[in-house]
Amino acid sequence: MTKVKGDPEGQEAQAEASSGERTYHELLVNLNPIAQPLASRRLTRKLYKCIKKAVKQKQIRRGVKEVQKFVNKGEKGIMVLAGDTLPVEVYCHLPVMCEDRNLPYVYIPSKTDLGAAAGSKRPTCVIMVKPHEEYQEAYEECLEEVRALPLPM
Repeated sequence: MTKVKGDPEGQEAQAEASSGERTYHELLVNLNPIAQPLASRRLTRKLYKCIKKAVKQKQIRRGVKEVQKFVNKGEKGIMVLAGDTLPVEVYCHLPVMCEDRNLPYVYIPSKTDLGAAAGSKRPTCVIMVKPHEEYQEAYEECLEEVRALPLPM
């Protein structure tokens, strides 16, 4: 009798684990071939926190068109790109723009998580985080780590 009662609980626990957030390694399966430099799990979490703080201060640019427009105008910040965006042609020109203007950029595994960090229900393939004095420490920490990542060849 106890086995019958124990099995549904075990199945529920497994269902909760599978229906919850996907792990960092599970997200890496869906990456594009151009997703370099890729943020580590720790850096990804720091970037999400920085993005959440930036949203409160309204210091982010979200979406390919908006980010591209402000990069062309000379705005500075950290560009965070989603590594699972398909087709790649949607945003493959943005890293080149960043390199031309000496802007730091980094890929993270999930566009869904990137959109959620920005306070949106929609997935987002690119976000630019602008510096602001309210979250300067978190921004500087992320900036250092992003600049330390090796650029792709």
